[in-house]
Amino acid sequence: MAKRRITQETFDAVVRENMEEFEMGPDEALNEAVEQFESQGVDLSYIVKAVAAVSSDDKQEEQSHKVLQALDSLRIGKDSASVKEVTADIKRFTEHCSLEFAQRYLAAQKDAYPVILSYCQKSVEEQEAVLTALAALAALTDGQPDLLDAEGQRFLLNVLKKYEADSSVLRVAICTVRHCCLKHEQNRQDLVKGGVLPLLTGATAQHSGCAELVKEASAALRIMTFDDDIRVPFGQAHEHAKMIVLQHNGLKVLIESAKAHLGNTSVLRELCATLSHLAVRNEFCQDICDLGGLKLIMTLLAESYETPELVRQVLSAIRAIAGNDDVKDAVVNAGGVELIVIAMNKHMNISAVCEQGCACLSVLALRKPNNCKVIMENGGALAALQAMKTHTDKVNVQKQACMLLRNLVSHMSNLSQPILEMGAEALITQALQTHEDCGDVGKAALRDLGCHVELRELWTGKKGSLTY
Repeated sequence: MAKRRITQETFDAVVRENMEEFEMGPDEALNEAVEQFESQGVDLSYIVKAVAAVSSDDKQEEQSHKVLQALDSLRIGKDSASVKEVTADIKRFTEHCSLEFAQRYLAAQKDAYPVILSYCQKSVEEQEAVLTALAALAALTDGQPDLLDAEGQRFLLNVLKKYEADSSVLRVAICTVRHCCLKHEQNRQDLVKGGVLPLLTGATAQHSGCAELVKEASAALRIMTFDDDIRVPFGQAHEHAKMIVLQHNGLKVLIESAKAHLGNTSVLRELCATLSHLAVRNEFCQDICDLGGLKLIMTLLAESYETPELVRQVLSAIRAIAGNDDVKDAVVNAGGVELIVIAMNKHMNISAVCEQGCACLSVLALRKPNNCKVIMENGGALAALQAMKTHTDKVNVQKQACMLLRNLVSHMSNLSQPILEMGAEALITQALQTHEDCGDVGKAALRDLGCHVELRELWTGKKGSLTY
Protein backbone atom coordinates (compact mmCIF):
# COMPACT_ATOMS: atom_id res chain seq x y z
CA MET A 1 0.00 0.00 0.00
CA ALA A 2 1.30 3.46 -0.96
CA LYS A 3 2.38 5.64 1.94
CA ARG A 4 0.68 8.93 2.66
CA ARG A 5 2.39 12.17 1.66
CA ILE A 6 2.39 15.59 3.34
CA THR A 7 3.70 18.97 2.26
CA GLN A 8 6.85 20.56 3.59
CA GLU A 9 4.69 23.36 5.02
CA THR A 10 2.65 20.85 7.06
CA PHE A 11 5.78 19.29 8.49
CA ASP A 12 7.34 22.65 9.33
CA ALA A 13 4.13 23.79 11.01
CA VAL A 14 4.13 20.75 13.31
CA VAL A 15 7.79 21.33 14.24
CA ARG A 16 7.04 24.95 15.02
CA GLU A 17 3.96 23.98 17.03
CA ASN A 18 6.07 21.59 19.10
CA MET A 19 8.46 24.42 19.85
CA GLU A 20 5.84 27.05 20.64
CA GLU A 21 2.98 25.10 22.22
CA PHE A 22 4.99 22.43 24.01
CA GLU A 23 8.15 24.46 24.63
CA MET A 24 10.45 21.87 23.08
CA GLY A 25 13.97 22.63 21.91
CA PRO A 26 14.59 22.62 18.14
CA ASP A 27 16.10 19.11 18.02
CA GLU A 28 13.44 17.61 20.28
CA ALA A 29 10.65 19.29 18.30
CA LEU A 30 12.07 17.96 15.04
CA ASN A 31 12.49 14.38 16.33
CA GLU A 32 8.98 14.43 17.79
CA ALA A 33 7.51 15.52 14.44
CA VAL A 34 9.42 12.81 12.57
CA GLU A 35 8.25 10.11 14.99
CA GLN A 36 4.67 11.37 14.87
CA PHE A 37 4.39 11.28 11.07
CA GLU A 38 6.28 7.99 10.68
CA SER A 39 3.93 6.35 13.20
CA GLN A 40 1.05 7.48 10.97
CA GLY A 41 2.61 5.82 7.91
CA VAL A 42 3.64 9.07 6.24
CA ASP A 43 6.43 9.00 3.64
CA LEU A 44 9.03 11.54 4.77
CA SER A 45 11.57 10.88 2.01
CA TYR A 46 10.37 14.08 0.29
CA ILE A 47 10.56 16.17 3.44
CA VAL A 48 13.51 18.28 4.58
CA LYS A 49 13.92 17.18 8.17
CA ALA A 50 15.39 20.37 9.58
CA VAL A 51 14.08 23.31 11.58
CA ALA A 52 13.16 26.11 9.20
CA ALA A 53 14.38 29.61 9.99
CA VAL A 54 11.64 32.12 10.85
CA SER A 55 11.73 35.83 10.00
CA SER A 56 11.70 38.51 12.70
CA ASP A 57 7.99 39.26 12.24
CA ASP A 58 7.30 35.66 13.28
CA LYS A 59 4.93 34.84 10.44
CA GLN A 60 4.71 31.18 9.63
CA GLU A 61 4.66 31.78 5.89
CA GLU A 62 8.09 33.40 6.21
CA GLN A 63 9.68 30.16 7.36
CA SER A 64 12.46 29.11 5.03
CA HIS A 65 14.99 26.32 4.69
CA LYS A 66 18.57 27.07 3.71
CA VAL A 67 18.19 25.70 0.19
CA LEU A 68 15.26 28.07 -0.36
CA GLN A 69 17.16 30.98 1.10
CA ALA A 70 19.89 30.41 -1.49
CA LEU A 71 17.24 30.04 -4.20
CA ASP A 72 15.56 33.31 -3.18
CA SER A 73 18.89 35.14 -3.50
CA LEU A 74 19.34 33.68 -6.99
CA ARG A 75 15.78 34.53 -7.99
CA ILE A 76 16.23 38.18 -7.01
CA GLY A 77 19.24 38.55 -9.30
CA LYS A 78 18.01 36.28 -12.11
CA ASP A 79 17.32 39.05 -14.62
CA SER A 80 20.20 41.36 -13.78
CA ALA A 81 23.06 39.57 -12.02
CA SER A 82 25.76 37.60 -13.79
CA VAL A 83 26.86 34.20 -12.56
CA LYS A 84 30.07 35.75 -11.20
CA GLU A 85 28.06 38.08 -9.00
CA VAL A 86 26.05 35.24 -7.45
CA THR A 87 28.71 32.50 -7.47
CA ALA A 88 28.55 32.09 -3.69
CA ASP A 89 24.76 31.69 -3.76
CA ILE A 90 24.88 29.16 -6.62
CA LYS A 91 27.51 27.11 -4.81
CA ARG A 92 25.45 27.28 -1.62
CA PHE A 93 22.38 26.12 -3.53
CA THR A 94 24.37 23.27 -5.13
CA GLU A 95 25.74 22.20 -1.76
CA HIS A 96 22.28 21.94 -0.19
CA CYS A 97 20.79 20.14 -3.22
CA SER A 98 23.62 17.62 -3.01
CA LEU A 99 22.84 16.75 0.60
CA GLU A 100 19.70 14.68 0.01
CA PHE A 101 16.79 14.22 -2.36
CA ALA A 102 14.36 16.11 -0.11
CA GLN A 103 16.40 19.31 -0.46
CA ARG A 104 16.35 19.31 -4.25
CA TYR A 105 12.72 18.18 -4.33
CA LEU A 106 11.74 21.17 -2.19
CA ALA A 107 13.76 23.48 -4.43
CA ALA A 108 12.06 22.08 -7.53
CA GLN A 109 8.64 22.58 -5.94
CA LYS A 110 9.56 26.26 -5.54
CA ASP A 111 10.40 26.58 -9.27
CA ALA A 112 14.18 26.36 -8.97
CA TYR A 113 14.64 24.81 -12.44
CA PRO A 114 13.90 27.90 -14.59
CA VAL A 115 16.03 30.03 -12.29
CA ILE A 116 19.04 27.72 -12.52
CA LEU A 117 18.60 27.17 -16.27
CA SER A 118 18.58 30.93 -16.85
CA TYR A 119 21.95 31.22 -15.11
CA CYS A 120 23.25 28.30 -17.18
CA GLN A 121 22.18 29.98 -20.41
CA LYS A 122 23.61 33.40 -19.58
CA SER A 123 26.95 31.85 -18.56
CA VAL A 124 27.44 29.64 -21.61
CA GLU A 125 30.25 31.77 -23.08
CA GLU A 126 32.38 31.72 -19.92
CA GLN A 127 34.05 28.46 -18.84
CA GLU A 128 34.25 29.04 -15.09
CA ALA A 129 30.73 30.47 -14.88
CA VAL A 130 29.11 27.72 -16.92
CA LEU A 131 30.87 25.11 -14.81
CA THR A 132 29.40 26.65 -11.65
CA ALA A 133 25.89 26.91 -13.08
CA LEU A 134 26.01 23.41 -14.60
CA ALA A 135 26.96 21.91 -11.24
CA ALA A 136 23.78 23.42 -9.78
CA LEU A 137 21.69 22.00 -12.64
CA ALA A 138 23.28 18.57 -12.21
CA ALA A 139 22.52 18.59 -8.47
CA LEU A 140 18.93 19.78 -8.97
CA THR A 141 18.05 17.17 -11.62
CA ASP A 142 19.45 14.21 -9.67
CA GLY A 143 16.38 11.99 -9.20
CA GLN A 144 14.16 14.58 -10.93
CA PRO A 145 14.48 14.00 -14.70
CA ASP A 146 11.00 15.41 -15.33
CA LEU A 147 12.41 18.89 -14.75
CA LEU A 148 14.30 18.91 -18.05
CA ASP A 149 12.41 20.65 -20.86
CA ALA A 150 13.17 21.26 -24.55
CA GLU A 151 15.07 24.44 -23.69
CA GLY A 152 17.22 22.52 -21.22
CA GLN A 153 17.89 19.78 -23.76
CA ARG A 154 19.09 22.34 -26.31
CA PHE A 155 21.36 23.92 -23.70
CA LEU A 156 22.96 20.59 -22.75
CA LEU A 157 23.59 19.61 -26.37
CA ASN A 158 25.04 23.05 -27.07
CA VAL A 159 27.44 22.81 -24.10
CA LEU A 160 28.57 19.31 -25.13
CA LYS A 161 29.46 20.66 -28.58
CA LYS A 162 30.90 24.00 -27.47
CA TYR A 163 33.15 22.58 -24.75
CA GLU A 164 34.19 19.34 -26.45
CA ALA A 165 37.84 20.09 -25.60
CA ASP A 166 37.19 20.94 -21.93
CA SER A 167 37.00 17.78 -19.84
CA SER A 168 35.84 19.55 -16.64
CA VAL A 169 32.78 21.17 -18.27
CA LEU A 170 32.05 18.04 -20.30
CA ARG A 171 32.06 15.88 -17.19
CA VAL A 172 29.43 17.98 -15.40
CA ALA A 173 27.31 18.34 -18.55
CA ILE A 174 27.38 14.57 -19.10
CA CYS A 175 26.50 14.03 -15.44
CA THR A 176 23.43 16.24 -15.99
CA VAL A 177 22.49 14.24 -19.09
CA ARG A 178 22.77 11.05 -17.05
CA HIS A 179 20.53 12.41 -14.29
CA CYS A 180 17.93 13.56 -16.82
CA CYS A 181 17.83 10.25 -18.72
CA LEU A 182 17.61 7.82 -15.82
CA LYS A 183 14.01 6.51 -15.69
CA HIS A 184 12.92 8.99 -18.37
CA GLU A 185 12.41 7.48 -21.82
CA GLN A 186 11.25 10.69 -23.52
CA ASN A 187 14.37 12.59 -22.48
CA ARG A 188 16.50 9.72 -23.78
CA GLN A 189 14.75 9.69 -27.14
CA ASP A 190 14.80 13.48 -27.49
CA LEU A 191 18.51 13.74 -26.66
CA VAL A 192 19.38 10.85 -28.98
CA LYS A 193 17.48 12.58 -31.79
CA GLY A 194 19.39 15.74 -30.92
CA GLY A 195 22.71 13.91 -31.45
CA VAL A 196 23.85 13.13 -27.92
CA LEU A 197 25.30 9.69 -28.71
CA PRO A 198 28.22 10.83 -30.95
CA LEU A 199 28.91 13.59 -28.43
CA LEU A 200 29.20 11.01 -25.63
CA THR A 201 31.37 8.55 -27.59
CA GLY A 202 33.43 11.43 -28.98
CA ALA A 203 34.05 12.81 -25.49
CA THR A 204 35.10 9.35 -24.29
CA ALA A 205 37.54 8.91 -27.17
CA GLN A 206 38.97 12.44 -26.98
CA HIS A 207 39.44 12.38 -23.21
CA SER A 208 40.12 8.68 -22.71
CA GLY A 209 42.84 9.51 -20.20
CA CYS A 210 40.45 11.41 -17.91
CA ALA A 211 39.10 8.82 -15.49
CA GLU A 212 36.15 10.83 -14.14
CA LEU A 213 34.94 11.83 -17.59
CA VAL A 214 35.23 8.26 -18.91
CA LYS A 215 33.16 7.03 -15.96
CA GLU A 216 30.45 9.64 -16.52
CA ALA A 217 30.28 9.10 -20.28
CA SER A 218 30.21 5.32 -19.90
CA ALA A 219 27.39 5.53 -17.36
CA ALA A 220 25.45 7.95 -19.59
CA LEU A 221 25.80 5.64 -22.61
CA ARG A 222 24.61 2.72 -20.50
CA ILE A 223 21.53 4.61 -19.32
CA MET A 224 20.63 5.28 -22.96
CA THR A 225 20.13 1.50 -23.27
CA PHE A 226 17.86 1.21 -20.22
CA ASP A 227 14.17 0.33 -20.36
CA ASP A 228 13.35 1.62 -16.89
CA ASP A 229 10.54 4.15 -17.38
CA ILE A 230 7.36 2.47 -16.14
CA ARG A 231 5.26 5.16 -17.84
CA VAL A 232 6.31 3.96 -21.30
CA PRO A 233 5.16 0.52 -22.55
CA PHE A 234 7.85 0.22 -25.26
CA GLY A 235 11.15 2.05 -25.15
CA GLN A 236 14.04 2.36 -27.61
CA ALA A 237 16.66 0.61 -25.47
CA HIS A 238 17.63 -1.95 -28.12
CA GLU A 239 17.69 0.64 -30.90
CA HIS A 240 19.90 2.95 -28.86
CA ALA A 241 22.33 0.10 -28.13
CA LYS A 242 22.54 -0.69 -31.86
CA MET A 243 23.17 2.96 -32.69
CA ILE A 244 25.98 3.22 -30.13
CA VAL A 245 27.68 0.16 -31.58
CA LEU A 246 26.99 0.40 -35.32
CA GLN A 247 26.90 4.15 -35.92
CA HIS A 248 29.26 5.49 -33.27
CA ASN A 249 31.85 2.72 -32.82
CA GLY A 250 30.96 2.45 -29.14
CA LEU A 251 32.52 -0.94 -28.44
CA LYS A 252 35.96 0.05 -29.69
CA VAL A 253 35.81 3.40 -27.86
CA LEU A 254 34.94 1.75 -24.53
CA ILE A 255 37.48 -1.07 -24.84
CA GLU A 256 40.28 1.34 -25.75
CA SER A 257 39.31 3.52 -22.78
CA ALA A 258 39.50 0.49 -20.50
CA LYS A 259 43.04 -0.21 -21.67
CA ALA A 260 43.99 3.31 -20.57
CA HIS A 261 42.77 2.68 -17.01
CA LEU A 262 43.85 -0.85 -16.17
CA GLY A 263 44.70 0.14 -12.60
CA ASN A 264 41.47 2.05 -11.90
CA THR A 265 38.82 -0.26 -10.46
CA SER A 266 35.97 2.26 -10.53
CA VAL A 267 36.50 3.09 -14.22
CA LEU A 268 36.78 -0.56 -15.22
CA ARG A 269 33.63 -1.39 -13.28
CA GLU A 270 31.67 1.25 -15.23
CA LEU A 271 33.08 0.15 -18.58
CA CYS A 272 32.30 -3.53 -17.95
CA ALA A 273 28.74 -2.64 -16.96
CA THR A 274 28.25 -0.65 -20.16
CA LEU A 275 29.73 -3.38 -22.38
CA SER A 276 27.22 -5.78 -20.80
CA HIS A 277 24.35 -3.55 -21.89
CA LEU A 278 25.69 -3.20 -25.43
CA ALA A 279 26.04 -6.97 -26.03
CA VAL A 280 22.47 -7.17 -27.33
CA ARG A 281 23.17 -9.06 -30.56
CA ASN A 282 25.15 -12.16 -31.40
CA GLU A 283 27.55 -10.26 -33.65
CA PHE A 284 28.14 -7.59 -31.00
CA CYS A 285 29.29 -10.27 -28.58
CA GLN A 286 31.75 -11.50 -31.21
CA ASP A 287 32.89 -7.93 -31.91
CA ILE A 288 33.73 -7.42 -28.23
CA CYS A 289 35.83 -10.57 -28.37
CA ASP A 290 37.55 -9.58 -31.64
CA LEU A 291 38.36 -6.07 -30.37
CA GLY A 292 40.23 -7.53 -27.43
CA GLY A 293 37.41 -7.04 -24.96
CA LEU A 294 37.26 -10.67 -23.87
CA LYS A 295 41.01 -10.80 -23.28
CA LEU A 296 40.74 -7.60 -21.24
CA ILE A 297 37.82 -8.96 -19.20
CA MET A 298 39.57 -12.25 -18.49
CA THR A 299 42.70 -10.38 -17.41
CA LEU A 300 40.62 -8.24 -15.06
CA LEU A 301 39.05 -11.32 -13.53
CA ALA A 302 42.44 -12.96 -13.05
CA GLU A 303 44.14 -9.89 -11.58
CA SER A 304 41.31 -8.24 -9.65
CA TYR A 305 39.42 -11.13 -8.09
CA GLU A 306 40.04 -9.58 -4.66
CA THR A 307 37.65 -6.70 -5.47
CA PRO A 308 34.07 -7.99 -5.20
CA GLU A 309 32.30 -5.11 -6.96
CA LEU A 310 34.61 -5.29 -9.97
CA VAL A 311 34.30 -9.09 -9.98
CA ARG A 312 30.51 -8.75 -10.10
CA GLN A 313 30.62 -6.42 -13.11
CA VAL A 314 33.22 -8.56 -14.89
CA LEU A 315 31.06 -11.65 -14.39
CA SER A 316 28.05 -9.73 -15.67
CA ALA A 317 30.02 -8.79 -18.80
CA ILE A 318 31.09 -12.42 -19.38
CA ARG A 319 27.49 -13.51 -18.91
CA ALA A 320 26.34 -11.01 -21.54
CA ILE A 321 28.90 -11.72 -24.25
CA ALA A 322 28.77 -15.50 -23.74
CA GLY A 323 25.35 -15.45 -25.34
CA ASN A 324 27.38 -16.11 -28.49
CA ASP A 325 28.28 -19.82 -28.73
CA ASP A 326 31.75 -19.14 -30.16
CA VAL A 327 32.46 -16.74 -27.30
CA LYS A 328 31.38 -19.46 -24.84
CA ASP A 329 34.14 -21.68 -26.15
CA ALA A 330 36.64 -18.81 -26.11
CA VAL A 331 35.88 -18.11 -22.44
CA VAL A 332 36.29 -21.75 -21.48
CA ASN A 333 39.47 -22.16 -23.54
CA ALA A 334 40.95 -19.08 -21.85
CA GLY A 335 40.51 -20.67 -18.43
CA GLY A 336 37.39 -18.67 -17.64
CA VAL A 337 35.60 -21.44 -15.75
CA GLU A 338 38.43 -21.85 -13.28
CA LEU A 339 38.60 -18.08 -12.72
CA ILE A 340 34.83 -17.82 -12.19
CA VAL A 341 34.84 -20.61 -9.62
CA ILE A 342 37.83 -19.07 -7.82
CA ALA A 343 36.01 -15.72 -7.69
CA MET A 344 32.83 -17.36 -6.35
CA ASN A 345 34.71 -19.24 -3.65
CA LYS A 346 36.65 -16.11 -2.72
CA HIS A 347 33.48 -14.05 -2.29
CA MET A 348 31.03 -16.77 -1.27
CA ASN A 349 29.50 -14.48 1.36
CA ILE A 350 28.51 -11.85 -1.25
CA SER A 351 25.23 -12.81 -2.89
CA ALA A 352 25.65 -10.58 -5.96
CA VAL A 353 28.93 -12.30 -6.89
CA CYS A 354 27.40 -15.74 -6.35
CA GLU A 355 24.39 -14.82 -8.47
CA GLN A 356 26.50 -13.57 -11.38
CA GLY A 357 28.93 -16.48 -11.04
CA CYS A 358 26.14 -19.06 -11.27
CA ALA A 359 24.59 -17.15 -14.17
CA CYS A 360 27.93 -17.09 -16.01
CA LEU A 361 28.48 -20.82 -15.61
CA SER A 362 24.88 -21.46 -16.61
CA VAL A 363 25.33 -19.56 -19.89
CA LEU A 364 28.63 -21.32 -20.59
CA ALA A 365 26.98 -24.71 -20.01
CA LEU A 366 23.97 -24.06 -22.24
CA ARG A 367 24.02 -26.43 -25.25
CA LYS A 368 27.73 -27.14 -24.64
CA PRO A 369 28.40 -30.65 -23.26
CA ASN A 370 32.18 -30.19 -23.33
CA ASN A 371 31.86 -27.00 -21.30
CA CYS A 372 29.67 -28.85 -18.79
CA LYS A 373 32.47 -31.33 -18.27
CA VAL A 374 34.98 -28.51 -17.67
CA ILE A 375 32.60 -26.83 -15.19
CA MET A 376 32.23 -30.07 -13.23
CA GLU A 377 35.97 -30.74 -13.22
CA ASN A 378 36.69 -27.24 -11.88
CA GLY A 379 34.15 -27.44 -9.06
CA GLY A 380 31.47 -25.25 -10.62
CA ALA A 381 28.53 -27.37 -9.46
CA LEU A 382 29.95 -27.60 -5.95
CA ALA A 383 30.41 -23.81 -5.81
CA ALA A 384 26.81 -23.29 -6.95
CA LEU A 385 25.48 -25.64 -4.27
CA GLN A 386 27.59 -23.89 -1.65
CA ALA A 387 26.09 -20.59 -2.82
CA MET A 388 22.62 -22.06 -2.35
CA LYS A 389 23.53 -23.09 1.20
CA THR A 390 25.06 -19.70 2.01
CA HIS A 391 22.28 -17.55 0.55
CA THR A 392 19.06 -19.42 1.25
CA ASP A 393 17.18 -16.09 1.46
CA LYS A 394 18.34 -14.75 -1.94
CA VAL A 395 15.90 -15.86 -4.61
CA ASN A 396 18.13 -14.84 -7.54
CA VAL A 397 21.04 -16.91 -6.25
CA GLN A 398 18.73 -19.90 -5.89
CA LYS A 399 17.27 -19.45 -9.39
CA GLN A 400 20.62 -19.06 -11.14
CA ALA A 401 22.09 -22.04 -9.30
CA CYS A 402 19.08 -24.18 -10.26
CA MET A 403 19.44 -23.07 -13.86
CA LEU A 404 23.12 -24.01 -13.86
CA LEU A 405 22.42 -27.46 -12.43
CA ARG A 406 19.74 -28.05 -15.04
CA ASN A 407 21.98 -26.93 -17.93
CA LEU A 408 24.79 -29.19 -16.69
CA VAL A 409 22.70 -32.34 -16.88
CA SER A 410 20.27 -31.62 -19.72
CA HIS A 411 22.79 -32.90 -22.31
CA MET A 412 25.07 -34.79 -19.90
CA SER A 413 22.86 -37.16 -17.91
CA ASN A 414 25.95 -38.91 -16.54
CA LEU A 415 26.59 -35.81 -14.40
CA SER A 416 23.31 -36.22 -12.52
CA GLN A 417 24.57 -38.76 -10.00
CA PRO A 418 27.69 -36.81 -8.94
CA ILE A 419 25.59 -33.65 -8.52
CA LEU A 420 22.95 -35.50 -6.48
CA GLU A 421 25.68 -36.94 -4.25
CA MET A 422 26.68 -33.33 -3.45
CA GLY A 423 23.22 -32.79 -1.91
CA ALA A 424 21.54 -31.00 -4.80
CA GLU A 425 18.05 -32.46 -4.35
CA ALA A 426 17.60 -31.25 -0.77
CA LEU A 427 18.86 -27.75 -1.61
CA ILE A 428 16.60 -27.40 -4.67
CA THR A 429 13.62 -28.68 -2.68
CA GLN A 430 14.37 -26.14 0.04
CA ALA A 431 14.54 -23.37 -2.58
CA LEU A 432 11.15 -24.44 -3.95
CA GLN A 433 9.62 -24.32 -0.49
CA THR A 434 11.18 -20.96 0.37
CA HIS A 435 10.78 -19.04 -2.89
CA GLU A 436 7.69 -19.19 -5.09
CA ASP A 437 9.65 -17.66 -7.97
CA CYS A 438 11.91 -20.72 -8.06
CA GLY A 439 8.98 -22.94 -9.05
CA ASP A 440 9.59 -23.47 -12.75
CA VAL A 441 13.38 -23.55 -12.82
CA GLY A 442 13.63 -25.59 -9.60
CA LYS A 443 11.20 -28.25 -10.81
CA ALA A 444 12.95 -28.37 -14.18
CA ALA A 445 16.28 -28.95 -12.41
CA LEU A 446 14.83 -31.77 -10.30
CA ARG A 447 13.22 -33.36 -13.35
CA ASP A 448 16.43 -33.29 -15.40
CA LEU A 449 18.41 -34.63 -12.44
CA GLY A 450 16.06 -37.62 -12.44
CA CYS A 451 14.35 -36.78 -9.14
CA HIS A 452 10.68 -37.20 -8.46
CA VAL A 453 8.85 -33.93 -8.99
CA GLU A 454 5.15 -33.20 -8.97
CA LEU A 455 4.25 -31.24 -12.07
CA ARG A 456 0.73 -29.87 -11.67
CA GLU A 457 -1.30 -29.65 -14.86
CA LEU A 458 -3.07 -26.32 -14.72
CA TRP A 459 -5.57 -26.84 -17.56
CA THR A 460 -6.06 -29.54 -20.20
CA GLY A 461 -8.82 -27.97 -22.25
CA LYS A 462 -11.21 -30.75 -21.22
CA LYS A 463 -13.79 -31.45 -18.52
CA GLY A 464 -16.54 -28.96 -18.51
CA SER A 465 -17.45 -25.93 -20.53
CA LEU A 466 -17.52 -22.20 -20.11
CA THR A 467 -20.62 -20.70 -18.54
CA TYR A 468 -21.88 -17.19 -18.97
